[in-house]
Amino acid sequence: MLDLLAQILTVAETLFLSFLAVFIRVGAVTMLMPGFGESFIPGRLRLAIALSFSMICAPFLAQDLATPPTDALGLILLILSEALAGLLLGLSVRIIVMALQLAGAFAAQSTSLVQMAGVAVTPDPLPALGNMLVLAGLTLALITDLHIQLVWMIVQSYEILPVGLLADSSSVADWGVAHGMAAIRLAFSLAAPFVIASLLYNLALGAMNRAMPQLMVAFVGAPAITAGTLVILMLASPFILATWLNAMGTTLETPLGGLP
Repeated sequence: MLDLLAQILTVAETLFLSFLAVFIRVGAVTMLMPGFGESFIPGRLRLAIALSFSMICAPFLAQDLATPPTDALGLILLILSEALAGLLLGLSVRIIVMALQLAGAFAAQSTSLVQMAGVAVTPDPLPALGNMLVLAGLTLALITDLHIQLVWMIVQSYEILPVGLLADSSSVADWGVAHGMAAIRLAFSLAAPFVIASLLYNLALGAMNRAMPQLMVAFVGAPAITAGTLVILMLASPFILATWLNAMGTTLETPLGGLP
C-alpha cells in the first residue's frame, strides 16, 4: 500500500512539475499577448486565461516534459528558461501591435491630428487615430482565431527552445534588432497613405501661400486636411488592417525566426 502511494506521489510530482513548466511559459506569453494581456483586463481573468491555455497545451507536450528536474538548481534554471522563452514569444507578437500603434502615431503626426481622445486601448497614450486602428486590429485578431494560433505558436516553440534551454544572448539581441527594424518598416508602410497625403497637402499649401501671401492659408487648410484624413482613413483602413493582420499571422507562425 505504501509502495503504491509512493508511486502515485512520484507520478503526481512529475505531472505537477511538467504543468508548472508549461504554465510559466504560457503565463509569460499571455502577459504580453494582444487582447488577452491588456491592462484593462482584470488580473484574475488573465490568470484564468493562462491556466486554460496551459491545460490545452500540456497534453501536446507530454513527451517534451517527461523528465522535469527535481533538484533546486534545476528547478531555478527551468523557471528562468521558461519565463525567458515565454517573454520572447509574447514580445514577438507585442512588437507587431506596437507597429500598429506607431503607424497611428505617424499618421496622426503627419496630418496634425495628435489630440488624445479618451482612454487608450493600450497603456501607452495614443492619438485618436492610433487608438482607432489598434482597437480595430485587436478586434480583427480576436475574431480570426487568435487563440488557436496562440496554442499552435506555443506548441511549436518547444522545437526551437526546448524545456530548460536558455537562448543565446547574442542571438536574442540580433533577433530583437531584426524584429524592431521590421516593426518600424511595417509601421511606416501602414502610415504611408497619410504621410503622402500630408506631403501633397503641405506642397499645395506652400504654393497657395506663395501665390496669395495675404490669404490665411492655415484657416483654409486645417479643415481640408482634417476632412482628407477622415476620407483616407475610410478608404485605406481595410487595406491597412489586412496588411497588419497578415503580418500578425506570419509572426504567430514563426515567432522566434532568427533564433538558432
